[in-house]
Amino acid sequence: MKAMILAAGLGTRLRPLTDDRPKALVEINGRTLLEITLSRLRSFGVREVIINVHHFADLIVEYLKTNDNFCMRIEVSREEALLDTGGGLKKAAHFFVGDSVKDSVHSEEPFILHNVDVLSTIDLRRMVQFHTENQALATLAVRDRKTSRYLLFDDRLHLCGRRSGADEPEFVGGRQQAHVLAFSGIHVISPRLLTMMNEDGAFSIVASYSRLAAQGEKILAFRADEYYWRDLGNPENLAQAAQDLRQKVIAQ
Repeated sequence: MKAMILAAGLGTRLRPLTDDRPKALVEINGRTLLEITLSRLRSFGVREVIINVHHFADLIVEYLKTNDNFCMRIEVSREEALLDTGGGLKKAAHFFVGDSVKDSVHSEEPFILHNVDVLSTIDLRRMVQFHTENQALATLAVRDRKTSRYLLFDDRLHLCGRRSGADEPEFVGGRQQAHVLAFSGIHVISPRLLTMMNEDGAFSIVASYSRLAAQGEKILAFRADEYYWRDLGNPENLAQAAQDLRQKVIAQ
């Protein structure tokens, strides 16, 4: 199974820790966020990974080389300019479907897209099974929690819109009742999505999801409320995660 780790961001919320390193190499209890993410993916059978890099990219390349790629096949996707989640995945599409996205005959095996700055116990095997059984185009791990940006899902757990803060929700396909949930930075994606991303340059993958959901494609929610999850994008959450690991709230 393959995966992509999103690690190209500047990590501005983690400053000053990211003044001299990428956020992927920030440590929790002596382990980098990148090592923790790779180890977790490996535990679910992932053996091939592509990582997008930008901020202090050479440090990540050297780190992987020093650690023998953690016994995995790892490719690096360099971004001269940040491409956001959608643009970053589109640039790395060859890793999943070959050099020619439109013309290649690709595997139907889904892959995982995982932010480097989240820590969780979400059962990725169960999430992949849910995705496959429901023949989804993409499946997003979501939770009922407070955030600045929400995704909206109908009673069938199909994506039907989004909302920023207290703003009015933006529905795809007309106004309706919806479950307001927070995305957790972990996706399971069918490779055919890559042939359907017609956005260019830097763009959020949520823009592609919203457009495709409006066209009737199945973008599903995977409810992950029962699992531990923490955003590691700021020093406070990083310190709390370190404490949780020390106290065995979450196994390392």
